[in-house]
Amino acid sequence: MKKTAIKGMSLLFVLFVVAAFATGVQAQDAADNENTTAGYAALGAGVALGLAAIGTGMSQGPIGAAAVGMIAEDRSRLGHAILFTALPETIVLFGFLAMFVMPGLAA
Repeated sequence: MKKTAIKGMSLLFVLFVVAAFATGVQAQDAADNENTTAGYAALGAGVALGLAAIGTGMSQGPIGAAAVGMIAEDRSRLGHAILFTALPETIVLFGFLAMFVMPGLAA
């Protein structure tokens, strides 16, 4: 198996363990239920931002390498290189949006 497939399977296993643990947690009364809901919302917001940042980091590496190669061949393509390098940052912005919206949904 490739290393990428092994990493993907290990990530799925970790997500499965987190989901199994989260379903086993139960609140005792209404106050605990509200705290648990707020905690899960914060956890979900953090996971959304973290995964968005990881995806951006994984995509910017090859894009940056290609941008440097493109600039080395033709210096007039600097604007295109900056644009292509900055495009993945929008993924992190969506992660920030989810981070601020998700706790509001729990209320």
